[in-house]
Amino acid sequence: MLNTIEGINKIVNNFIWGVPAMICIIGVGLILSFRTGFIQIRKFPYAIKATIGRMFKKKTASDGSITPFQAVCTALAATVGTGNIAGVAGAIAIGGPGAVFWMWCSALLGMCTKFSEVTLAVHFRETNQHGDLVGGPMYYIKNGLSKNWRFLAYLFSLFGVLTVFGTGNATQVNTITTAINSALLNYHLIGEESTQTVSLVIGIIIAIAVALVLLGGIKRIGNVCEKLVPFMAVFYVILALGVVFLNIGKVPAVFSSIISGAFNPRAVTGGVIGSFFTSMKKGVSRGIFSNEAGLGTGSIAHACADTRKPVKQGLFGIFEVFTDTIVICTLTALVILCSGTSIEYGAAAGAELTISGFTVTYGSWVSIFTAVALCSFAFSTILGWGLYGARCAEFLFSAKIIKPFMFLYSLVAIVGATMDLGLLWDIADTFNGLMAIPNLIALFLLSGTVAKLAKEYFANPD
Repeated sequence: MLNTIEGINKIVNNFIWGVPAMICIIGVGLILSFRTGFIQIRKFPYAIKATIGRMFKKKTASDGSITPFQAVCTALAATVGTGNIAGVAGAIAIGGPGAVFWMWCSALLGMCTKFSEVTLAVHFRETNQHGDLVGGPMYYIKNGLSKNWRFLAYLFSLFGVLTVFGTGNATQVNTITTAINSALLNYHLIGEESTQTVSLVIGIIIAIAVALVLLGGIKRIGNVCEKLVPFMAVFYVILALGVVFLNIGKVPAVFSSIISGAFNPRAVTGGVIGSFFTSMKKGVSRGIFSNEAGLGTGSIAHACADTRKPVKQGLFGIFEVFTDTIVICTLTALVILCSGTSIEYGAAAGAELTISGFTVTYGSWVSIFTAVALCSFAFSTILGWGLYGARCAEFLFSAKIIKPFMFLYSLVAIVGATMDLGLLWDIADTFNGLMAIPNLIALFLLSGTVAKLAKEYFANPD
């Protein structure tokens, strides 16, 4: 049965993430960039200043909403996750060091793509029957385009519901169990034969914790993410910077391998990976998995923000992609490539490769700290994607579906704790691609609206 699923998924995945998908993702990013005058570069200093400045402003959100800072933390909770750790490791193993270069390229265009998504989500959002602010691709398709395009909103929501179980939950839990099992094995607290049992117990605990937070509604989700995200990001960055500084002499050679490997993977990987397109495909797909630019999911959290200026909230989209991919994903790549840990090119890899980079540098004792970091990353991602899935389900049905959906979503953690990593990532890649298609079409059609809103805002910024 699993072989059949894997075979079908491989066919669909190869089609979705083939040349047409690369053209669509890069093409829409370029169109949005040109129409906004490359706002992600031209207004980058302003975006960083405006977003960081708002983060430190204490504010209480009105009923049915969260503060702008809580919104960005909820969105970052979903983006700054295992895509930064296991995803980068997988991209390097399958696509070579050059995959990191293509991550950077996708991020450069992705900053404008995500800016557009957030801006449109706030501009076209609604208030649901519970008085909560709701928005995202399904709402800017519904309210920004004609009725002839409304089917895209339902397609996005359908793919969104299916995506969250794999991308947002199962792969995250799998990474948590990998991290905890690695730490326990390093300290000889368990044997290999006990890992399945430990994974099952971890899955049950995570399911309970996720349910307790998600069933508390948007306010509780925002409060938890507001506290968890800054802690986990700073903690991980410090650990990663330590690896880089301790191996500072290797940094120039590593960057050289990233650049040369992007165009000639064979020269860097010893001939194991010889396809330029493989490197590009893995870099772009894992980059999107990490920063979600093009998926539209992050805009769902931002639509809940207590703000009246869509473009001002949209600037957080630029900040998020920069923080997620340019900073954290690059640090993860440097941990793997600078540490000297063994990389089996051409074979599937995940969090264990990143953990290995840390342990080779610091020693086995650091596995407990990497486990804490990975658990924080993954748990926050599960919360963020739980919100996304609930909003998609609500759009398809009604607000009555939210609590049953969140309960079912929580239970998926138990399944994710014991499934095969390679198949999980492949399925997540496929659903991400399916989800991106209706969103990218909508962004293309609404690119003029984004340009108009940006022009009006910057004519009189506050």
